[in-house]
Amino acid sequence: MLDPLFLAKETAIVFGSYLLGCMATGYYLVRWRTGQDLRSLGSGSTGGTNAGRVLGRWGLVVTGLVDILKGAAAVGAALYFRLDDWAVALTAAAVVAGHVFPFQLGFHGGRGLGTALGALLLIDYQLAALVLALTGLFWLVSRRLTLSLMVCVAAMPLLALALRRPPAEVWGLIPIALIILAAHRQKIAAEINAPRSRTQRLP
Repeated sequence: MLDPLFLAKETAIVFGSYLLGCMATGYYLVRWRTGQDLRSLGSGSTGGTNAGRVLGRWGLVVTGLVDILKGAAAVGAALYFRLDDWAVALTAAAVVAGHVFPFQLGFHGGRGLGTALGALLLIDYQLAALVLALTGLFWLVSRRLTLSLMVCVAAMPLLALALRRPPAEVWGLIPIALIILAAHRQKIAAEINAPRSRTQRLP
């Protein structure tokens, strides 16, 4: 029988993780420094790359680090309070969902990679390292960073399965991958349709 207090604690942490994800660092930094709405600038994302376009390198670094820390903090709280594996996975998905779909910004946020990385580093740092390594390898071959990243993001559940990770981790990575892929759909299409340079074409 489920303990109502433990269930309430799990619910609070998962919901709190979504709210933590909603803290769009790039958006608020740009508002503070320029008074502009980052969602109407550049790519429209509130993440680090777009913040860097407006604020420079420091905006990219600060936003990126905070986004990673958001994911790590949410999962860290779930682990600290000894939530079960399924609740930890749901916590990770919730913080990524909050970053991509922040309610206070009309569900228009970032693209979720930094926050997902922070969460994954605490859930399974070996899988995180494998995903980053494969991304680098695919990029060296294709010279298309977004596609390389998205292929590896899509493959995360399969990689976890191949590494014989717990079912909660495998299944929990599916919504995270789907959220990130949905957030990158325009960039994916643009990169697929972009012509390859002569140096990038296969012989």
